[in-house]
Amino acid sequence: MTADFDPADFDGDSALDTDMAGFDIDPKLRPVRHLPLLVQASGRYNFVRSPRFPMPRALPGAVDRFDDDINALTLYTREELRLDVDGRYPQMTVSGTRAGPLGPVVSWVAALTRTGANHYSGQIWFKDGQVGAIPHTQISLKVTKSLLAAQRKVEATFSGGGAASFVRTYIFSSSSFRPAEFEYDTVAGATRVTEIGTHDHPNHPATMASETLSLDSVYRRAGFNVSDAPGNGAIPLGAAGADQRWTDQEMHDAMQIYWSRFADKPQWSLWVLFASLHVQGSSLGGIMFDDIGSNHRQGTAIFTDAFIAHPPAGDADPDAWVRRMRFWTAAHEVGHAFNLAHSWQKSLGTPWIPLADDPEARSFMNYPYAVAGGQAAFFADFDFRFSDPELLFMRHGPERFVQMGNADWFDQHGFSQVALDPNEEFGLTLSVNARDNRLPYLLPPVVEMALVNRSGRPKLASAARLSERAGLTLIISKDGRPARQWSPYSRHCGESLEIILGQGEALYDSVLVGAGRNGWDMAEPGRYTIQAMLVVDGRAVISNALEVKVEPPESREEERLAQDIFTPEVGQVLAVNGTRGIQSAVDALRAATRMRQHPLARQAAIALAGPLADEYKLLQVDERARPGETPAAAARRIEVYDADLKEARHLLAIATEGSADAAVNAVGHTRFLREAGKLARALDGGVAPALRQTGLGFDAVRAGDVIGGFNLGQDMQRMLALKANGLSI
Repeated sequence: MTADFDPADFDGDSALDTDMAGFDIDPKLRPVRHLPLLVQASGRYNFVRSPRFPMPRALPGAVDRFDDDINALTLYTREELRLDVDGRYPQMTVSGTRAGPLGPVVSWVAALTRTGANHYSGQIWFKDGQVGAIPHTQISLKVTKSLLAAQRKVEATFSGGGAASFVRTYIFSSSSFRPAEFEYDTVAGATRVTEIGTHDHPNHPATMASETLSLDSVYRRAGFNVSDAPGNGAIPLGAAGADQRWTDQEMHDAMQIYWSRFADKPQWSLWVLFASLHVQGSSLGGIMFDDIGSNHRQGTAIFTDAFIAHPPAGDADPDAWVRRMRFWTAAHEVGHAFNLAHSWQKSLGTPWIPLADDPEARSFMNYPYAVAGGQAAFFADFDFRFSDPELLFMRHGPERFVQMGNADWFDQHGFSQVALDPNEEFGLTLSVNARDNRLPYLLPPVVEMALVNRSGRPKLASAARLSERAGLTLIISKDGRPARQWSPYSRHCGESLEIILGQGEALYDSVLVGAGRNGWDMAEPGRYTIQAMLVVDGRAVISNALEVKVEPPESREEERLAQDIFTPEVGQVLAVNGTRGIQSAVDALRAATRMRQHPLARQAAIALAGPLADEYKLLQVDERARPGETPAAAARRIEVYDADLKEARHLLAIATEGSADAAVNAVGHTRFLREAGKLARALDGGVAPALRQTGLGFDAVRAGDVIGGFNLGQDMQRMLALKANGLSI
């Protein structure tokens, strides 16, 4: 005899982490761990509309309460309710979404109080989208539980707000709130860690249960119905002895190539690639790439031999410490895929939940080294979970917040409504490398950013890359159009390094503001204003308002080329400064190089030259390989291609034709510095020294040697030497 029930309704990890469809009644007496009375109500419920026959007659007059609402006459293709009142980490919240053929129409969230057995009520405190579709301000729920999934339902009564009350009945769909699909692959030479024992290391909370915890379990407990591919997902490295260090370009190509094979996979999909090291060195633990492919999927890389593989001296169990840090890093990077809310967002007017700053939070999204007492104090009180505000966002935040775009709030108030105190000890300056701030059409604008110590004394500061900090908000506004909030395609997750900035010293970064997750925000000719705010020590450092003019096209050739340049693929390739695997972007950039001495030609030539100046790792995916299936031998592999120094030199000649300084200005000063080592080796036939970052900035002697490989003016050499020693990492 088999009954239809969902085992995830019962408390306990065997239920939460098992995808059984039913259970069998066994005549033998066995210990009962999960009592039927403990069946849970939390999960996702759907409203299913069905035609009514005969058609109802007209009512004689107005009514105060009815069993449907006028909005039901619209063509909603999906309407769901997410109930969160029991189970793992309940938030006492209910939320809902109504979606049409083109996506979500309106989302709402209500905080609940239990008013009786299986009865809840609360205020609808958050709405997003076409809020007129949900005019009500109160909700009350009657929950029907059952071992039989088909009999579970929620009867919701919407009221208040000056609108007639109505009742909606939602039918149980899933014990999770949202679906998610993970796929894990490991490059030969790297160490994959997707599960750990919570008591493997002696430093753990005394009250935490001893169990084997997987990444899938972490996200199931957060409310996701996680599925992943079987098999170990090992990817062989095509050449013996190949460099195990990965560049941003190689990683980006791997993400793009992987997802280009699987256009039919759902949007809530994530690819996790375990690799050895990044070229930046051991300080970088992972990279998160956003908006990969047509369905805006995500990909993340975990560098398993980075700082997370180096336990502190004298640790009680070094091997367990390394496994735990690798696991934490993977969970942290995957968390970025869900765009978790940050504590500074509400102060900037973004339409989500007000969060208090909590630098001591014991969450996957906080850095263990950043809390008082360091990583030892963090893990002594860390239950391998997300914070309640993060869970609230992942379970109930509107779907569109996965991609933040419009920043209408800035048009009315600018940064004047920021709730944070100003930080007068630092200055933030923005500039562009163009006379009178006039940029030619087609050139993706690059903004030079400097965070300067103005306190009058040495200051301790984070060395993290300015353009990728969670506390950076950069706004682009154009006359007659809503302001847009720039967001990078990728974020580096690294060791929490701090340095001392002397009085007047600065951290530098170059930001390709022309392209980001929103697309091309500065593609059209016209006048733009760019302004940024950076949170430093919990206080706001606000930049100058940089006014820039994008000139109109000067020829039909520029107009024709625009449709090939202003694409997501080219934007992403320029953001990582090159590609060797995205052919559509390669073709567009090669066409751009034919416009000799145009700044775009210089930028394109350097983006093409960098990957050719050194050996290059490129993911190959067999057309027959599918996610969720055990890959056949060599279905996925990493091929290693030799450098093409001749072609790299040819492209560098195009980039520097007439002026090497102009090439550096087109690419951006610090963006050029990060590629200078490879480019110099191409110019010198492979004999120039490699340029490696060490803590903050570059080794001064090597930086001078590399910069000297180009025919740069004295002023540019001094500028690059200064920025090489203050390069944010």
